[in-house]
Amino acid sequence: MLAERRQVADEGSTTPHLFDSPAPAPSLRLTVIVPVRNEEAIIAQTLDALRNQRTLAGQPLDPTLYEVLVLTNNCTDSSYARVRQYQREYPGFALRVANIKLETDRAHIGTVRRLLMDEACRRLLLAGHPRGIIASTDGDTLVDAYWVSQTIAEIDAGTDAVGGRILTHPERSPARLPHLRDATYRHLLAQAEARIDPCPYDPWPRHFQHFGASLAVTCQAYIRAGRLPVVRYLEDDAFVKALCRIDAKVRRSPAVRVYTSARLQGRVEVGLSWQLQQWTCQSNSGLCQQVENPVISLSRFRLRHQLRQAWSWRYDATCTAQLRPAAAQLGVSTGWLLAQMATSTYFGQFWEIAERQFTLHNEQNPTSCVSITEAIVTLRAVVGR
Repeated sequence: MLAERRQVADEGSTTPHLFDSPAPAPSLRLTVIVPVRNEEAIIAQTLDALRNQRTLAGQPLDPTLYEVLVLTNNCTDSSYARVRQYQREYPGFALRVANIKLETDRAHIGTVRRLLMDEACRRLLLAGHPRGIIASTDGDTLVDAYWVSQTIAEIDAGTDAVGGRILTHPERSPARLPHLRDATYRHLLAQAEARIDPCPYDPWPRHFQHFGASLAVTCQAYIRAGRLPVVRYLEDDAFVKALCRIDAKVRRSPAVRVYTSARLQGRVEVGLSWQLQQWTCQSNSGLCQQVENPVISLSRFRLRHQLRQAWSWRYDATCTAQLRPAAAQLGVSTGWLLAQMATSTYFGQFWEIAERQFTLHNEQNPTSCVSITEAIVTLRAVVGR
């Protein structure tokens, strides 16, 4: 772990870093990263929200506890100039900005967010804070006034990462109803999951989101997970999967909130804007969203709970007997499942293998998908019991 910290802190030290000056403050606890592409219309509001942070008691937050790193990339507007102007207007605000132009094959959110998170991690480690917090948001997103304080509170409670609740501004759009249905469905699914497979570090109430608009992680967990995957889209989801793979404690806190744009023309290939476009097309065509049959989802939660219990007894002679029902559900032998357990360092690794087999075993199910309205009715009945 020490060698990995040094690698992040020193990597490429023969060339200038994106944010070399000024040096991080010794009191620094959290570094916010903001990837920006063509956000001149809203970036000042984004920065206002980050500058006007409050303590949990409602007092102005000590500005030396956090800093903000903005990376404008491949912009064709005046985003960079707007951020520089903001720096001059508020010199007491720890705002750093850099501007880059990436080649076409690297000009995507995975590259930009990875550069930013690596820089945030490096600066926090240089300040001597291995449990320092890298907090990601987006250029079109307004964080809640208590976003920093609530994030710190969740990390101080013992979690390794925090996904914040991402809300959209109400707008008249064909995607509005599908969006609300999706949020209802996922909220009910999260409630059922918490009941069937309770998690001590992510108890109910919780939500269902862990995306780049509000995603925080300690430097330690960031390094252990292998840092942010450099993929063209859904880099945040891939990173959370990497965290779960090493049994990092991921909290989806309702107290950590941001408000983001519900625009249909986004800045990434696949993200909220893309999803809103899909829902708009479905709505205009009179189609209803299709989701996984809750029967399958609930079976997955029960399976994970069974395997989690068996994992805690993996060195006991009774473990084989505990795995038999799960093996039957997966359509594999108990020996196969036991071998996967034996070769996994973390439960998250073991579960990833088992879940893949679960998906394969259920993909031929003719009732694997149902309408979202039917799923909501089913889940309401489950959580209402």
